[in-house]
Amino acid sequence: MSKKKSILVQGGILATAGIISKIIGLLYQAPFTGIVGDEGNGYYSTAYYIYSIVLLISSYSIPSAMSKIISQRLAVHEYRNAQRIFHCALIYVCVVGAIGSLVAFFGAPLFVDGYSIPVLKVFSPFIFIFGPLGVLRGYFQAQRTMIPTSISQLVEQFLNAFVSVGGAFFLVNLAISKGGDASTRAMYGAIGGALGTGSGVVIALIFMFFVYRMNRDAVRRKVIHDHHEDMGYREIFILILMIVTPFILSTFIYNLSTTLNSTLFSKIMTYNRGIPHNEVVTRFGVFSRKAMNITNFPIAISSAAAATIMPSISTYFAQKNYDRTAQMIERVYRLINMIAIPSAVGLFALSEPIIMLLFPQKATLHEAGVLMQILAITVVFYSLSTVSNAILQGIGKVNAPVINAAIALVVQTVVLVILLFFTNLGNKALAIVTILYSLLMCVLNEYSISKTIEIRQDIKKLYIIPFSVSAVMGIVSFGVYRLMKLLIGRTLENDYFVNLISVAVAIFVAVIVYAVGMVRTKGVTERELLQFPKGSKLVNILKKVRIIK
Repeated sequence: MSKKKSILVQGGILATAGIISKIIGLLYQAPFTGIVGDEGNGYYSTAYYIYSIVLLISSYSIPSAMSKIISQRLAVHEYRNAQRIFHCALIYVCVVGAIGSLVAFFGAPLFVDGYSIPVLKVFSPFIFIFGPLGVLRGYFQAQRTMIPTSISQLVEQFLNAFVSVGGAFFLVNLAISKGGDASTRAMYGAIGGALGTGSGVVIALIFMFFVYRMNRDAVRRKVIHDHHEDMGYREIFILILMIVTPFILSTFIYNLSTTLNSTLFSKIMTYNRGIPHNEVVTRFGVFSRKAMNITNFPIAISSAAAATIMPSISTYFAQKNYDRTAQMIERVYRLINMIAIPSAVGLFALSEPIIMLLFPQKATLHEAGVLMQILAITVVFYSLSTVSNAILQGIGKVNAPVINAAIALVVQTVVLVILLFFTNLGNKALAIVTILYSLLMCVLNEYSISKTIEIRQDIKKLYIIPFSVSAVMGIVSFGVYRLMKLLIGRTLENDYFVNLISVAVAIFVAVIVYAVGMVRTKGVTERELLQFPKGSKLVNILKKVRIIK
């Protein structure tokens, strides 16, 4: 893809793939939860968070780090050195990934309890496999094309969904045939989910390797005509360690909060509050696999934008083009807010109806709805902090996110321990400290950025207009939902279909209200819309329906 392509277009490609992947991920949760139950979700989540932490340390930060290192070499046409870095990175992740897999497998009893142990052992081999996948994704992101990464994400999620549901169904029935109790069946179902996650990683790696093979001849031609001095392998490995280590620390600490919260919640509620372990796991499953899963959906867009802007911000900042860097940052902030703020309001206004669509289990419907209302604000905070993390890394302040995440982690951990020991909030305490952590990350990251580069933020367009329009949208959508439910409920007896139709109409109206509100209040102009992915088509549609005159 041409380097002249707008960052928003590239961001749109990856964001669209992220959205579709999240949709697939959400849709398969309904049948998966129906098979394994909230307890099975709890076993899966507990093991998955440990798997994620080991993955973060060994491989997960590689795409961003490789994108940064290789893009800097490509910017000055050092194609041979970029290729040498790529090869060294593969060696690095294979070694570290193998160590991570062994640690997760043999250390499972130290990290998790009870039925989560075998689930984590099933996850462990895929830590090694993810490493090369991360390097390949970072390689193509450095080339300014997000298409291979986007497609690989979709392929990964499709297979994940299929194998997770199929595997859970088969293994739960196997447990039933062996006379296993409810907890044993839940564990077998969670193992099916782990196999689904791993199979997605395997197929994504195969796809990325195939794409690389197809492009290898073009890469070789550039390498042959490159006459720059070769970097030594020792120098490259030192460079990788110097760049990757801050990325790992930042991402590790930034994501450690969820795993740490899971461990503290399990230990304190089980051993200090005397609540049965399977009940604690169930409560955590409702929080993590229902409320958190849905709120993570719009945050995926921020992660996509963050991964996309890294090479360009690094390049512009290295060229000392500070004005262009600031303009790009401001534009991405606006895009994120235009999506995150209405998403947060919408999730708050239609919390229980949305939960019911995906997880119709009535026993925990209200509990999950309340948790999602509390967590809704984190959509904005996490979206902004994810992007600001990428900005700090892109402008060379790689230590700032580490320090900020550590400060936020300490504060939220202290608050969580106090809430768990001295209140009866239960899993609501997890939601409260999630808000605190994401807010602290936003504030601290913004302060760190302001010390390095000046970004002109239009507070009215960035925050006031999107929030005001979103508030109106939220009120209207809730009213439409209640009205539709009242009208349809008289003719349909099935509560699920009444809810489905009512939510669909409410969301459709909400989108229209938000679009009209943003255009009419000058929250977004026609010129700005044209810069968005498929912006010209969007403008044409808005003109046809006379939202834009």
